[in-house]
Amino acid sequence: MSEPNPYADGEYKWGPGQGPGQAPGQGGAPGTPGYGYPQDAVPGYGYPQTPAYQPTLAEGVPVPQHFPPAPAGAAPVLALGDITVVGDQIITPAGSMPLKGAVWNAMDMSRTEEKIPTVGIVLAIVFALLCLVGLLFLLMKEKKTTGFIQVTVTSGGRHHATMIPATGPDTIHWVMGQLNFARSLSV
Repeated sequence: MSEPNPYADGEYKWGPGQGPGQAPGQGGAPGTPGYGYPQDAVPGYGYPQTPAYQPTLAEGVPVPQHFPPAPAGAAPVLALGDITVVGDQIITPAGSMPLKGAVWNAMDMSRTEEKIPTVGIVLAIVFALLCLVGLLFLLMKEKKTTGFIQVTVTSGGRHHATMIPATGPDTIHWVMGQLNFARSLSV
């Protein structure tokens, strides 16, 4: 591997330090660009940029405002998880947002399962031997709701999401009622 290619004609050489009069494996002259960067290329995609810092927001996009905290004596109007509406502001762990123009969304990620409890199966087997009335125990049903309801709010260039545990199949209706009240306040 350390010997040169016997089939090379000598015209094309590649790699760093392959300038005129340099052997393979030697470095380039001091001050010359490293391997892989064209010498007369305009910086663009794939080449290093000249400015060291590039802003994350495009030109013309307003920087989000920072709103002062709500007054200490103000009473909360609405609370959904860790989102609280106080006066004309929405207070979240990420900071406060203006209430006017806020966008509220909810996503139901809960599910309700229905199954026959173990007691019903045991009673059906015991009483099925005595009479066929024991089969009525198989009609016993048990409902169990698990999961969360995600509530998100976006306002003033900020976004916050919270998860509310679903304790029953009617939890989504309660959250949507609160969310519709919050939407009416945001107008």
